[in-house]
Amino acid sequence: MAAPRRIALGQLNTTVGDFAGNAAKVRAATARARAEGATLVVFPELAICGYPPRDFLDLPEFLSRARRTLDELAAPAEWSRGIAVAVGFPEAAEGAPPPAVYNAVALIEGGRIVAVGRKSLLPTYDVFDETRYFLPAPASTAAPAEGIGLRLGLSICEDVWNDKRFWVRPRYERDPIAELTRAGAALVVNVSASPYAMGKPALRERMLGASARSHAAPIAYVNQVGGDDALVFDGASMLVGRDGTVLARAPLFEEALVVCDLDGGHAAVTGLAGEPLPPPGPPPPDPAADEVLRALVLGVRDYVRKCGFRTAVVGLSGGIDSALTACLAAEALGPENVLGVAMPSRYSSGHSREDAEQLARHLGVRFQEIAIEPMHAAFLAQFQAAEGRPLGDLAEQNVQARIRGQILMALSNDTGGLVLSTGNKSELAVGYCTLYGDMAGGLAVIGDLPKTLVYRVARAANARAGRALIPERTFTKPPSAELKPDQTDQDSLPPYEVLDDILQAYVEERLPLDAIVARGHDEGTVRRVLRMVVASEYKRRQAAPVLKVSEKAFGEGRRFPIAHGYRY
Repeated sequence: MAAPRRIALGQLNTTVGDFAGNAAKVRAATARARAEGATLVVFPELAICGYPPRDFLDLPEFLSRARRTLDELAAPAEWSRGIAVAVGFPEAAEGAPPPAVYNAVALIEGGRIVAVGRKSLLPTYDVFDETRYFLPAPASTAAPAEGIGLRLGLSICEDVWNDKRFWVRPRYERDPIAELTRAGAALVVNVSASPYAMGKPALRERMLGASARSHAAPIAYVNQVGGDDALVFDGASMLVGRDGTVLARAPLFEEALVVCDLDGGHAAVTGLAGEPLPPPGPPPPDPAADEVLRALVLGVRDYVRKCGFRTAVVGLSGGIDSALTACLAAEALGPENVLGVAMPSRYSSGHSREDAEQLARHLGVRFQEIAIEPMHAAFLAQFQAAEGRPLGDLAEQNVQARIRGQILMALSNDTGGLVLSTGNKSELAVGYCTLYGDMAGGLAVIGDLPKTLVYRVARAANARAGRALIPERTFTKPPSAELKPDQTDQDSLPPYEVLDDILQAYVEERLPLDAIVARGHDEGTVRRVLRMVVASEYKRRQAAPVLKVSEKAFGEGRRFPIAHGYRY
């Protein structure tokens, strides 16, 4: 009886432009897969250069370095002897007009590149703009791999999203997977960089199962893991049998090596060096919120690390938003690398100051209190002396937020720590935030979490820790910016349950006004909220990058003009 065909899936966290580091990960994982008896190892989309490279692809030097790195990996070496390697890279298309690049996957075997597959379907929705950079493949590639004794169908990410039941919107005429199986592919290889969104891992698994069944071919699917700018990649690579059964899967949000027989007889999941991964704990009380929590921790860790920072600075108000941001930072970076700063004013309540200090103690982060009252009073006095009148109410509130932003940025300059802004999606949507004030920072950690979800994820943080990291009073007190006496958010905004449902309908579901009203909302309230969303685009354009965890986050995936005449 022939030995079972053993496949390895190398779920890597790559860094854009770090050719040497990315190649080192490919070598190490390949050597480990080979030691485990695999005859094929698959790595993610554009793993050679990192994803998404964006306008680096316009630089000939970038493409040349990518090709040199690939050629070095393809050269005969002991670490790759007897194993085939499929790895994504950007391929310069010689003699083609711009864009003159293919999003490609190389099949390496026996010390040479034996085949190159190219991406056929180029997404242009949400955060994707691939027709800006890539040429579509004229035909799909099915190539034999001698070591594994199978004809492989080489495909890339979007190519496998060809089932109309799973389309974001109808858009493709071709079915690259059908092309591959018609060409004799006995195993579909899909190298991917599919960003995370709530519910997407489960959707992706259903899609891959449906594709394997409909094409009667197993699928080796390898997804990138890690954070890259605003995007978080969840991994969840898997080997799917021809009947749609998942034979083996990698974990969410961790680098991993999956080694599995194609007949499902053997499956092992380890770290890239073969170390055991931590066993999964008991199911969390709110699995969806816990998943978002893990995605954000990974996003913060990689953004800080890949941007060259080691520490972070977070303003602590005693409220739920700053509390959750600090929790995420402490888990991502280690509490010793987080500085929490309370900046009370004349309007700050005693309980807010207590809650901020208690949170810092629970987390173990460094804590500092810098009162803004002297600076605030001096600003108001100087303005009145110059103008002969006191500053207006809203302007006075914003001055406080901007003083706090100045303090945080000064500490950032002084310590080298990255300021993490603490605003949520509800606030960013309607402009309930201050430019150059509470919006100051290098990363908007929870900027894609509506306020109601902030509370859920904060509860998940406490549940994950097994203790009350965030004080209970932070959950139960009315949310307030505390910029004037007895202020609450609901002085200016609808209740968050109402606001967030309207925003979900408008921003993520893209429903018209009358359909949102039909959900049971007051028409006047809906019109007011939509007017605030439209009018606040200029603020969002100047916001820090927002970690994306929804299907439609503010940032590069939602592009509206600032100057326009569209009205509600």
